[in-house]
This record gives sequence, C-alpha cells and structure tokens, in this order.
Amino acid sequence: MVTSALLLIITYILFKYVVAWINYYNQTDPRMPDSLWRYTCDYKAKDKKDLYDLDDKPFVMLRNKRDRVVTIMYFIVILAFVFSIYLITGLVDIILTSF
Repeated sequence: MVTSALLLIITYILFKYVVAWINYYNQTDPRMPDSLWRYTCDYKAKDKKDLYDLDDKPFVMLRNKRDRVVTIMYFIVILAFVFSIYLITGLVDIILTSF
C-alpha cells in the first residue's frame, strides 16, 4: 500500500511536469489550441485539408511534438488510474482483514 501511494505521488509529479510542457507548447504559437486534453488539429487554411512539412514545417514539427507530449500525458493518467486501483485494493484488504 505504501508502494502504491508512492507511485501515485510520482505519477502526479510527472503529470504536472508534462502539463507544464503542454502549456509551453500551447503558448509558442497562436495557432495552437488552448486545450490540454485534446490533440491539435490543423489550423484552417483556405482550400487545404491538411498541412504537410512543405507548407509550414516549423509549425508542423511543433504540433507533432505537442501531440507526443499529450500522448505521454494520457499514458500517465492511465498509469495513475491503475496505481489508484492498487491503492484502493490495499485499503479494502486492510479493512476486510481487520474484521
């Protein structure tokens, strides 16, 4: 149970670190969305469906970096969920063995 609590604290610290990176990437370009949980979508370009590296290479590279960090954030959230289930199971085990 102590291990799961420690793992939850570590995942919380990692989550805050990754959120800070997402906020940093959101502020680097005004075309980036302010959303934390959503992947970036292409900014609206007239008569174009998607932007490729040839159109706006720095923005596309920045968008791809932000999308990778959002994926890491989702992984950390799922990992924290698993650790919280592990912690709750430990608490329930202690409660049930005391009776």
